[in-house]
Amino acid sequence: MIPVDEVRLNFNPASLQLLNGVLAFLMFGIALDTRVEDFKRVARMPIAMAVAIAAQFLLLPAITYVLTLVLQPAPSIALGMILVACCPPGNISNIITHRAGGNVALSVSMTAVSNALAIVLMPLNVAFWGGMHPTAAPLLRSIALDPLEMGLHIVIIIGLPFVLGMACAKLFAAFTDKVKKPARILSFVFLVLFIVAAIAGNWRYFLEYLGLVMGAVILHDALAYGLGYGCAALAGLAEYERRAMSVEVGIRNAGLGLVLIFSFFGGLGGMAVVAGAWGFLDIIIGMGLAAWWANRPAARTRFKGDSI
Repeated sequence: MIPVDEVRLNFNPASLQLLNGVLAFLMFGIALDTRVEDFKRVARMPIAMAVAIAAQFLLLPAITYVLTLVLQPAPSIALGMILVACCPPGNISNIITHRAGGNVALSVSMTAVSNALAIVLMPLNVAFWGGMHPTAAPLLRSIALDPLEMGLHIVIIIGLPFVLGMACAKLFAAFTDKVKKPARILSFVFLVLFIVAAIAGNWRYFLEYLGLVMGAVILHDALAYGLGYGCAALAGLAEYERRAMSVEVGIRNAGLGLVLIFSFFGGLGGMAVVAGAWGFLDIIIGMGLAAWWANRPAARTRFKGDSI
């Protein structure tokens, strides 16, 4: 079996461009359901939002870094875990939070703010934690990752669609109300199909190397969900907010991770297998957790001035 660090998964340029378009459409769908009020709501729950941002962009990458040192996976697997940990959440987190009986207003606000911050913080986090890793750093240097170039790519596939979606929601409110739910569902379905296509096109490699990453990905994902819940609990937030934060930190946009892996890392085997496995496992774990929470209703928390 070829060492996982030497494997390059295939994804032709035309398909990659289409995947970029699907991801941009996914972000456009998130933005259609986002309002300026979602950002204003941050001011009414500063502690919750501060804890959420710290958990996602500071603590999760740091814990992931430590986890890779403990588990000592292959360098490309370690780099894949770091990349996924640096990804922002997707709108599936809002759906799972609703199913879990958590604070959907907080979830929507976290998704909006986190995706905006990810434009700058994600490439910096990947470069920092990956560059400091004892085994992944040489691999990262050999790829010659340019954080500025990655940031520009993220602006195009996340930032621009997000701004356009919010503008559409404001200028064409009636039209947006009609299309936002179908757009959200359709974009998510397309994204899942492309993750499946990426795996199917490299099925032999996924079968060969899935065993190398499965345990690490399950543990990593469980830690992410636990981190969100634990940080909210330590901050004194109610169960209603703890559930939302657990899901927001646990759900990472693995589709974005795959796009970046194929665009900047040449389809590096360990990274792609990690992102592909995470893309399904975090949703499965999240839906299972939500089903368990759904039978244990949490008291709603009302923030001053919040109409949701």
